[in-house]
Amino acid sequence: MEFEWDSKKNKNNIEKHGIDFADAALIFDEDMLVYEDVREDYGEKRFCGIGVLEKIEIFVSYTLRGEKVRIISARKARKDERQKYSAIYAAQSSEGKYGLG
Repeated sequence: MEFEWDSKKNKNNIEKHGIDFADAALIFDEDMLVYEDVREDYGEKRFCGIGVLEKIEIFVSYTLRGEKVRIISARKARKDERQKYSAIYAAQSSEGKYGLG
């Protein structure tokens, strides 16, 4: 999987949230909760991903550009986002990843 981002936006994200997009990209290799961001019309499909980076749940906003994932922002997940992630993956670990026990 290839990633891209705006270097200026990445610098601003590091200053504001303390997360580098290069590090945020690592959650795509692990279990990740993904849903489409439909809060407004962005002119393209945007997605929200919640996953774990160094034992901390993070939230990543991204879009797909051809074969690449374009990261838009990354931050520590809010409490409600952490709860969504935990609810999904706690259920999977008790039932098996695909509910097969």
